[in-house]
Amino acid sequence: MEAGVFGAVLVAAALHAGWNAIVKVGHDRFLSITLISIAAAVISLPALPFVAVPRAEAWLWLLGSVLLHTGYNLFLIQAYRAGDLGQVYPIARGAAPLLVSLVMVLGFGETLTPAAMAGVGLLVAGVWLMSVRGGRDLAKLERGAVAAALATSVFIAAYTISDGLGARVSGSAPGYALWLFLLDGAAMLAIL
Repeated sequence: MEAGVFGAVLVAAALHAGWNAIVKVGHDRFLSITLISIAAAVISLPALPFVAVPRAEAWLWLLGSVLLHTGYNLFLIQAYRAGDLGQVYPIARGAAPLLVSLVMVLGFGETLTPAAMAGVGLLVAGVWLMSVRGGRDLAKLERGAVAAALATSVFIAAYTISDGLGARVSGSAPGYALWLFLLDGAAMLAIL
């Protein structure tokens, strides 16, 4: 991987963890996540004229994905009400790749290379280890937090698949992403 790409991935990961921390510590988690969604929408607006509008067949994927992202936001808020960031975040983010892999292999006929399977296995092991860090007894895990984090992970997996398939048919992955940010912000504002 090129150094620039690697750096961009690290910055994206830090930003993602950062906004999750903001939501976790925010006095009003719903307002925090809504403001973050609105900010993403506002930032995407000036770039829209420079990308292609998604093709007609992508709009159902976009609308479905907006619903899935909204569900994700609501379950993430619930997960952070029930548990701490160090438990919720790794479960929610870490279980999704396993779910995506299973759905894509079993439902869409995709194949995983041995390296990809090993990567998914390492990710699952890492999530488990982070959940029991510090010798935490598995029986003492916050069940409500784990359940909400796993539900959040289901939404992450679903919108990941929806966005992947939608971007493929859109004719413009950047256009798809920018319209998604705009529509997500509008959806969160609408339910504020």
